[in-house]
Order: sequence, then structure tokens, then C-alpha cells
Amino acid sequence: MKTKINQLLQEVDAFVIDSKESLEQFRLHFLSKKGVIPVLFKDFKQVAPEDRKSMGMLLNELKNHAQEKLKTAQEALDTPDSKHSKGIDITLPADRFKGGRHPISIVRRDINSIFERLGYVISEGPEIEDDFHNFSALNFPPEHPARDMQDTFFLHKDPDVALRTHTSSVQVRVMEQGKLPVRIIAPGRVFRNEAISARAHCIFHQIEGLYVDKDVSFADLKQTLFYFAQEFFGPETKIRFRPSYFPFTETSAEMDVSCNICGGEGCNICKYSGWVEILGCGMVDPNVLEACGIDSNTYTGFAFGMGIERIALVKYQINDLRLFFENDLRFLEQFESL
Repeated sequence: MKTKINQLLQEVDAFVIDSKESLEQFRLHFLSKKGVIPVLFKDFKQVAPEDRKSMGMLLNELKNHAQEKLKTAQEALDTPDSKHSKGIDITLPADRFKGGRHPISIVRRDINSIFERLGYVISEGPEIEDDFHNFSALNFPPEHPARDMQDTFFLHKDPDVALRTHTSSVQVRVMEQGKLPVRIIAPGRVFRNEAISARAHCIFHQIEGLYVDKDVSFADLKQTLFYFAQEFFGPETKIRFRPSYFPFTETSAEMDVSCNICGGEGCNICKYSGWVEILGCGMVDPNVLEACGIDSNTYTGFAFGMGIERIALVKYQINDLRLFFENDLRFLEQFESL
């Protein structure tokens, strides 16, 4: 019997308890009514009378040792910060959510939702881009001012690698895949080497859209943006287009919406004009289509791009763009319920 007790002591020490399941296995094997230790106690009556005292002490030590290990393991598994426990009880009520979405995230979510209802899918791309995707494929000539160091953050003094200046580079990457038709929006962060002020920042966010298919017209572009404006700013919103110039679109335009603050009567937000510029747009230049491997004689398309900060300024009547980047809780707490 002494040999059996020593063997069980070694088994108790070697048994690994790292979960509720293994804890129960240990209890059943060693300490339950049919466990090996209680069975050993039943065999105790067969021990010679002169050996019972010493064997009894050894049996009690074995039982106490097993019970102590069971208790210690139980406490460890019930402790939330134990390495064996996740510390999560999904049956408990959740704590009240503290904090809220950033206003930029709110506006981005709302804009994405509108265009997704129109069948657009979200596409993303790298923030560090090469010259082809950021400039050349978008019809920027070599002498274009946007290539100047004053506007672009180039990396490692390499003129071929820079932080993207717009999410139009995502449009190029999608068109290169050659899977037509294309109907995407490309939200993301962009970078330009500009002085930081109440109206400008070196980091900001854009959402650009692209639709390429057969027989796409400027009328399709106008109707799409009219739907967006009324969904986002309200059903009374009016839009107007003004001729403009962008290297990657022809015909090009800038779009204004009637000021939703003053109802078009004039205020400091719209500079007393009754209109607020929110985006640029136009028909994709054939040179851009050809650079991406798309036959411009068969396919046409339109593109548009808007600054999320500009939209948020108008929507929430904010007069300083820097507030979006300063993490001032007094400002951010106003958006907790959105």
C-alpha cells in the first residue's frame, strides 16, 4: 500500500489543472466517492494492525495534499486576473459605454451609407504612394504645381514616393484591375504640406467616388450628387455646379449646396452668399482611363471628391478645423450621442 500511496502522490503533483474541465477531471479521478483515494481508504482495513498507524498517516497526507491542490486550483480559476482565466462573465450586465464617435467618423459613416445605398462599394489603398498612382496616371503633367515640395510630403528625398495627396490613387488602383463596370467610393486620410490654420491642415480626410461604365454621362453625375446632397443635408437642399479645372476630369466642376444654416439667406458660414462649396467633380479624362488600361472609346465615367472636414464644418456649424485634431474632450463630448 505504501508504494501505491507514493505513486498517487506523484500523480497528484503531475496532474495539470488549467481549466474548469481539468479541475473536474481531477476531482472525479482522485476525490469523488469512486475516486482512487477513497477506494484506497476502503482497502485500509486489509492492512496489518501493526502497520495501520503509519499507513493511516500516509493516507491522510495524500488526501489532504489532493484536497489542497483542488482548492488552490479552484481559487486560481475563479480569480479574474489569473493567467488561466479570461476574467469575463458574459452573463453580467455591460458597463455603460463611455465616450463616443469622433465627428469625422460620424460624417464618414453617414456619407458611406448614402453611397452604399446607391450600389457603391468601399475601396481602400495605401497612404504611401508612388508617383504613377498619385500623379502620373491622373494626368498631372511633370510641371504641375502639386508635384512641388511645397504641397507634397515626399519620403526619403525620393521624388517617386510620397504621402498620398488625395484618395484618387485608390481609383487608379481599382481601374488597373480591369474589372468593369467600376462603382466605388474611396474614403481615407490624405496629406498636404500646408500651413495649419482654422481653415486648413496638413492632414485631412477625403471621400472620392468613381463610376465607370458604358454610356455614363454628366447627367448621371448630377443626379447622383443631387441625391447625396438631399439625403445628407435635408430634402430642401439645392445644388449648383460651377465650371472648374482638375487634371483628371474633363468636363470639371465644383458643386455648392444651399446653406443649411441660414436657408440660403446668408450667414458667416456661407460668407453671406447663401451657398457652400462642398466638392469637386467631373467626367473622367480619357487620358486617365487609357493610363489605367481602359478603352476610352468604349467606356466613360465620372468622379467626385469631397473633404470630410469641410462637410463636418457645415453640418455641425464648427468654425475651426483644428478642433478635429486636438482631442479636446470638451469638444468631443458633444458628439457622444451620435
